[in-house]
Amino acid sequence: MARRELAVPENVPGDLFVDETCIECDTCRELAPEVFGSLESGQSFVQEQPANDASWRRALHAVVSCPTASIGTERSAKEAARDLPVHLEGPVYRCGYSSESSYGAQSYFLRRDGGNILVDSPRFAAPLVRRIADSGGVRRMFLTHRDDVADHARFRERFGCERIIHRDDAVIDAEVLLDGDGELGPGLRVIHLPGHTRGSCALLVDDRYLFTGDHLWAWEGRLEMGRNVSWYSWTEQKKSLRKLLDYRFEWVLPGHGRSLHLPAPLMKKEIESLIGRI
Repeated sequence: MARRELAVPENVPGDLFVDETCIECDTCRELAPEVFGSLESGQSFVQEQPANDASWRRALHAVVSCPTASIGTERSAKEAARDLPVHLEGPVYRCGYSSESSYGAQSYFLRRDGGNILVDSPRFAAPLVRRIADSGGVRRMFLTHRDDVADHARFRERFGCERIIHRDDAVIDAEVLLDGDGELGPGLRVIHLPGHTRGSCALLVDDRYLFTGDHLWAWEGRLEMGRNVSWYSWTEQKKSLRKLLDYRFEWVLPGHGRSLHLPAPLMKKEIESLIGRI
């Protein structure tokens, strides 16, 4: 549990606080961006105490989702815990419940007529598992790369879902091994994007939602890509970024960093701008 005596000094006064055990995963800032901000160190802090019930609800989603229990409050998060996964848009839900074993990476739940999909693995938390079961369970778990597999085995055991990962990142005994680009079914396209890892892949859903793992993310309203987290090849990662110009999408939904929503033509310009910067 978070400890008040370890609270970072930048927290604004009030009930909610972040302590120094924060690992800079960005989960809280994505779930409640009006409440949590980022320090120069990358750690989170409370920039504004929740102003109303809706803001408190989002903040409590962050409390239960923090992978290191670094957010403290006297309020009960029991009811908020039952909200997750929370709806983002269309078929897309944020799972919350980030796992420390994947350094707090975000994961997503997709409701699909042909069977629901988890994109990367959240923590196997009982309230989340119950909500997913009530929503029809999971048919597939798409793993963008080797780092964010977290509690994949427990989800496989509970729901019998087939796990999908690129062959070059197969650190688990997945049921489906990918070799490159391809389709998983109507509206589900795999795009191999080597760079962060050799087997990094994105999942493009309905030509609208691009789940990017740790290949690409947004920060302060623009797309970013990090050389300092390019474990396989920065040269290959830059080539992979250019590859995304061939596709249409309106959302970038990463494992780490912020999501970004723009009309498809503006999203393409954002990618072109990032290519120019790097």
